[in-house]
Amino acid sequence: MLCVHGIGQQFKGERVLHGEWCPALRDGVGRAGGTLGADDVRCLFYGDVFRPPGRPLSVGVPPYTAADVDDDFERELLLAWWAEAARTDPGVVDPDSRTLARVPRGAQAALRALSTSRFFSGLAVRMLVFDLKQVRRYLMDEDVRAEIQDRLATAVDADTRVVVGHSLGSVVAYEALAAHRTWPVRSLVTLGSPLGVSFVQDFVQGFVHDRLPSGQPGRWPGSVEQWTNIADSGDVVALRKDLGGLFGGDDRRVRDVEVHNGAHAHNVQPYLTAVETGRAILSGLR
Repeated sequence: MLCVHGIGQQFKGERVLHGEWCPALRDGVGRAGGTLGADDVRCLFYGDVFRPPGRPLSVGVPPYTAADVDDDFERELLLAWWAEAARTDPGVVDPDSRTLARVPRGAQAALRALSTSRFFSGLAVRMLVFDLKQVRRYLMDEDVRAEIQDRLATAVDADTRVVVGHSLGSVVAYEALAAHRTWPVRSLVTLGSPLGVSFVQDFVQGFVHDRLPSGQPGRWPGSVEQWTNIADSGDVVALRKDLGGLFGGDDRRVRDVEVHNGAHAHNVQPYLTAVETGRAILSGLR
C-alpha cells in the first residue's frame, strides 16, 4: 500500500510520515477486523519540492501576508474556503452577508474571516497562504508537477494494490493512476479530497476538477477497480464531498462515505483511524 500526503508537510520526510500514518492505518484496519503490518505501508514524500531554500536567518516559510495572495487561482481558492467555512461554522461570517457590503471580497477579508473559524484555528496567515501556493504550484507549474509525478511513479511497484491519498495527495494519486493504466493498483482511497470542486457559489469558476492535467474531467483512474472517497462534512478543503456523480460511468462508480473527525476535520489521523477507511483498505488488499 502506498500513501500520498497532502499540503503542509514540507518539513517532514518519508520516515516521519510513516511513523505518523502507519499506526493510524493499523488502528483503522484493526477496527475493520483486519491486520496490517508496518512493512505493508509505504509513504511517498514530495513536500521538500515546496520547501523554501535555506538562507541566513530564514524562518523556513516566507512571512506571507494577504498582499502575497496575488494570483487569481489563489484568490478563488481562498474565497471558496471562506464560503465553505461559513457554511459549516456558525462563527464565521458569510462572505455574502450584508454586514460585509462595504468590505471588498479580497484576500484580507477572507483571511480575517477564516481566522475566526474552528477549521483554521491556530494556523498562521503565512502558513495558510503558503498552503494556497502549494496547491497552485502543483496544478500550474509543469516542473513541480512532473517532479512529484515522477516520484510517485518510482514508488509504485508490482506489489502495490492500494493507494491512499489525502488532500492534495488525492489529486496527485488520481492523476498518476489516470495516466498509468497498466499499473497493478486495484483500489484508490481518497481522504478529504478537493477533486470534485468545480465551483463554489459565485466565487470559483474552475478549481481542481476542471484543471486536472491528465485528460478529461471524469476520467476513471486507470486500472483501479474500486474507489472509495471519504470526507468529513466539516472538511473545508473537501469542498464537494461526493465524487460519485463526477467520475466513472455505468459500470464504475465512486463510493462516497461520510465520517466524523471531530474538531480537526481535515487532519489525516482521524481519517486513517476511521473504520470506514479500514474497510476500504481491507477490501482493496483482498
